[in-house]
Amino acid sequence: MWDFEHGAAGKLFEISYTVPSRCAAELEKGTADIGIIPSAAYATIPGLIVLPGVAIASKQAVRSILLVSRKSLDQIETVALDSSSITSATLARVLFEKYWGGKREYRSFSPDLELMLADHDAALLIGDPALKVDRSRYQTWDLAEEWIRFTNKPFVFAFWAIREAAIKRYTLDLAQIFQKSRDHGLEPANLSQISRTWGAKLGLDPSEIDDYLTANIFYYLDEDCLSGLSLFYRYGYECGALPSVPELQFLSHQPALT
Repeated sequence: MWDFEHGAAGKLFEISYTVPSRCAAELEKGTADIGIIPSAAYATIPGLIVLPGVAIASKQAVRSILLVSRKSLDQIETVALDSSSITSATLARVLFEKYWGGKREYRSFSPDLELMLADHDAALLIGDPALKVDRSRYQTWDLAEEWIRFTNKPFVFAFWAIREAAIKRYTLDLAQIFQKSRDHGLEPANLSQISRTWGAKLGLDPSEIDDYLTANIFYYLDEDCLSGLSLFYRYGYECGALPSVPELQFLSHQPALT
């Protein structure tokens, strides 16, 4: 979001912020044109086109998507799922059913670890709550790390999408705008500013934020990521967690921003 908050791109769009699952819901309702959506949402919402090249993915442990428990995997029967992203919830189901011994009972829950574990054997946390977990107190599984260990493929958590019905309203090269914003946000000086800002907000050391943003997150929707995404869709469908195996449709070239 760097250019949208610090550059000229912010003047071109009306911007709002919410959790990824709500971004997808806004696109589905038609109350937003473009959003960064959980990758699983693409299989449930018709008429979406992917902005190419940009993703929130991981090619190693991601740290911010954790299954947390006081029990071993084979003792886990009930799982409280953080309700803010359907992709991570779907990934948890895929891992259990494909690699961890079969189906479990799942319930959607607000991301409060102690409340989740009060009535469930395990809790799935994403984002900031996961980063702040004291992993020395629990057994934890990094879902990206587990996916990569089993499949040898990256995992794509989210990407930018636009409603097909809205494309005709834009004469800008949207792919270029979003790719440049990513590139500018990854410049060292800008990453340092992001790390200081979010370290203060989250009560974490800025160096820990910087390490997370540079080592754990991969921002390019490359061929390896697309291969991992296709496998995730197939497994999600086979497990009954997704209604279909969608074919990705990408935004074609548009006039450049001048």
